[in-house]
Amino acid sequence: MNPALRRVEYAVRGPIVTRALQLEHELRQGVPKPFTEVIKANIGDAHAMGQKPITFLRQVTALCVYPELLRDPSVPADAKDRARRLLAACGGHSAGAYSASPGIELVRGDVARFLERRDGVAANAADVFLSTGASDAIVSILKLLVSGAGPTRTGVLIPIPQYPLYSAAIAELDAVQLNYYLAEERCWALDVAELRRAVTEGRRHCCPRVLCVINPGNPTGQVQSRECIENVIKFAFEEKLFLMADEVYQDNVYAKGSAFHSFKKVLFEMGPPYSEVVELASFHSISKGFMGECGFRSGYVEVVNMDPEVKQQLAKLVSVRLCPPVPGQILLDAVVDPPQPGDPSYEQFMAEKKEVLGALAHKAQLTQEIFNRTPGIHCNPVQGAMYSFPRIDLPPRAIAAAQAQGQAPDMFFCIKLLDETGICVVPGSGFGQREGTFHFRMTILPPTEKLQILLEKLSTFYAKFVKEYS
Repeated sequence: MNPALRRVEYAVRGPIVTRALQLEHELRQGVPKPFTEVIKANIGDAHAMGQKPITFLRQVTALCVYPELLRDPSVPADAKDRARRLLAACGGHSAGAYSASPGIELVRGDVARFLERRDGVAANAADVFLSTGASDAIVSILKLLVSGAGPTRTGVLIPIPQYPLYSAAIAELDAVQLNYYLAEERCWALDVAELRRAVTEGRRHCCPRVLCVINPGNPTGQVQSRECIENVIKFAFEEKLFLMADEVYQDNVYAKGSAFHSFKKVLFEMGPPYSEVVELASFHSISKGFMGECGFRSGYVEVVNMDPEVKQQLAKLVSVRLCPPVPGQILLDAVVDPPQPGDPSYEQFMAEKKEVLGALAHKAQLTQEIFNRTPGIHCNPVQGAMYSFPRIDLPPRAIAAAQAQGQAPDMFFCIKLLDETGICVVPGSGFGQREGTFHFRMTILPPTEKLQILLEKLSTFYAKFVKEYS
């Protein structure tokens, strides 16, 4: 088999989740456990955690998938108008037909207009490629950029901690992973001096070509400042690096004083030479934000300053997988072109959106407060995204016990937590962390009451674990 695949690891759905599924199966069989349910706090799957779908998004999608509903008088007129417009752009007026490989032309145009409104910068539908979630687009761009062999092999800079999609894709493509460490002591800030260190060390054995930034951060929940983004763009310009900006959590910003700044907006506000030269691919998705529509698998990438011939090759690459799921493209369109003031669906849409984001902001605050009450758990403010990534102090005896079982110490802790409480979180070792530090990633998505119980249970278990191994 392909040796590169053996090196692929994806912690978010790794051994800990396999064990959680096994425990769920045992509970269904009536096997006695010290808990009644497994709480999967391992993945950012909002609807699985009980979040209700946004009505307008589902109405438009349902109308397109089953056009008979257009006769239903209970469905608002603006949702019907949107559905008719989208169906007219589908082959044979059916959501079951293939679309063009980069996506339905109408939807790409709507995405471009969304980007213009967001950034105040011109956007072109031809630069937008729709995808099967942002993950698909990220892998496509990496495929496009990886080349060379030995000292000329492409090096890809990724943040540590990182979202394991990046390390998995880099391993699969047999590229070189170049780690740059976020500064935990400064709320996971991105430091250009650390980028410079990673590039300098990388040049000794490969050719650094790509710089990936996740903002807001996953798993770390930080929101980069505008000044930081400017510095990163200047660095990419100086080092001739292709910038990949993973911006799927752009709607999820909670902390006072924090704001989302898109890389494209900052790039164009900086002006020449940066805005004319720096190559950028930025990604967004319907899986996160207030939508949480993970199962529809839809997202997009916008490319900026990409050489026309290279863009042609990207178009060829995406054509190989025919097209992204059309129902997902339809739902994406409703996200980027939402109801406007005066539309029948506007007030309900805004109320539902505000409720979801308000609840997430409250849960972000609750998470850091409860964790930081427990000696030995250190949780940075959850400024954005959907996760906390607390550091845990582990006693030497626990570390020795983990090593005796051939496990990373934080994996050992997470398995014990799962077996004794039914709480499933992902060990920090699956995302990368500084040597000698231990973390876990936990989503803040469960309903507030359940989240509070989960946080308190987890903190109590941690205290008991430390006592047992001290």
